[in-house]
Amino acid sequence: MPALILVRGGGDLASGVSLRLFRAGLNVLITELPQPLAVRRSVAFSEAIYEREVAVEGIGAKVITDPTDTLKILTVIARKQIPVLVDPDCISARALHPLVIVDGRMTKQPPEPLSHNSLLYIGLGPGFTAPKNCHAVIETQRGHTLGRVIWEGTSIQDTSKPEGDPRRVLRAPIEGVLESDAKIGERFDSGQLIAKIGDEKISAPFSGVLRGLLRPGLITIKGMKIGDLDPRDDPGLCQLASDKSLAVGGGVFEALLTRTEVRNKLWV
Repeated sequence: MPALILVRGGGDLASGVSLRLFRAGLNVLITELPQPLAVRRSVAFSEAIYEREVAVEGIGAKVITDPTDTLKILTVIARKQIPVLVDPDCISARALHPLVIVDGRMTKQPPEPLSHNSLLYIGLGPGFTAPKNCHAVIETQRGHTLGRVIWEGTSIQDTSKPEGDPRRVLRAPIEGVLESDAKIGERFDSGQLIAKIGDEKISAPFSGVLRGLLRPGLITIKGMKIGDLDPRDDPGLCQLASDKSLAVGGGVFEALLTRTEVRNKLWV
């Protein structure tokens, strides 16, 4: 069995981490929900669950619906792709025995106990306290400490406030099914309709490029993030992992290499 890095979550932040680790030659697999809720879908490996196969910055990923199918998982890895498992409870860890688990689900809550104890369990952002419920925490808040490894203590607590202009985050005004024909990377003028939920319309608060949008057809709850509008007039940025996710990925990589017992097994 090759040394495996299991990343819980395939949203844009966890996908940026997975990109960094994969490009460094590590064997990465991702576990996700049956219906992922990524907003920046063009840079989220979780989209493989809907599309069967996707690529983020040229790195391919393929869905595996049976998390106990070890042979299929290892076959996808051997083909230099990232397996994306429908495995919200991380039951695949029992058979795969990953060397490292990176929890990038960003629930902002303490993680539930797992049946598998990896050599290194890394938590991204709020909800984790090292060494209480993980071995290391990676700071996810933008600022001077972004991407730093915390071996004792917690990250900066969640402020519930988006970075930059708070208007850029589009939220569901009511509970219901999201409807939209908008495309990620599309330009919108201020006031232009982007989506609707029931009779409630969601319009652009300013002119910009649609950086992310929850998959239409999914059920939302009131206040849920459903989109991201970027004032920069550059649709190409929608296809690139964020600087934040790559910085966090750098912190994860530092944590892997810091522990000798992990570092010596990574490329065996």
